[in-house]
Amino acid sequence: MWKQRWTKVLVFVASLGPIFWLCWRAWHQNLTPNPIEYITRYTGDWTIRFIVFTLAVTPLRKVLGLPDLIRFRRMIGLYAFFYGTLHFITYIWLDKFFDLPDMLKDVAKRPFITAGFTAFLLMVPLAVTSTTGWIRRMGGKRWQLLHRLVYLSGIAGVVHYYWLVKSDIRLPAMYGAMVGVLLLYRAVARAMKRKPGLAVQRPVTISPGALRDNP
Repeated sequence: MWKQRWTKVLVFVASLGPIFWLCWRAWHQNLTPNPIEYITRYTGDWTIRFIVFTLAVTPLRKVLGLPDLIRFRRMIGLYAFFYGTLHFITYIWLDKFFDLPDMLKDVAKRPFITAGFTAFLLMVPLAVTSTTGWIRRMGGKRWQLLHRLVYLSGIAGVVHYYWLVKSDIRLPAMYGAMVGVLLLYRAVARAMKRKPGLAVQRPVTISPGALRDNP
């Protein structure tokens, strides 16, 4: 089923659901008494969720025995960048009106903004190099190494959220636990591969398509 073309279309449309819902609420003037704060929180929530979804693809495909899930990883990762961009634009435009001095003051006073900006910057090269052409130009190993920045982006995103809320830390703690489990899975899987005698090393030819969706 996962090889069918319509499944990618379904995931694409479903991933647009959050922005459609936000636009619907805006059209009906239902963005709470503080719409800028609502939009900022909403887009930030969906950014970290899509980062978690992206990190979850590889463990799920291996644990569930569904290798074709890898087809959706790049799309989901790009949606994480999309919602992260909306989150960033909301801050610099709707909140600060492109007032650079005020933003610099915010960075100095509020470390959570620095953490969030770091998480966003780490996603930029991932989005730019997400194409097959970039895989060929960089080479598989370097491309995979670069795309491990998603791990740091996830951690920085959780820190950003944790420092932001201050009191009710249930949501950032939940996302932090998810990111932690997904990264731990990768660490354990790599450690198992490195143990002598567990597998015979054989030369493998990896296609750009496989690399593109599996950093």
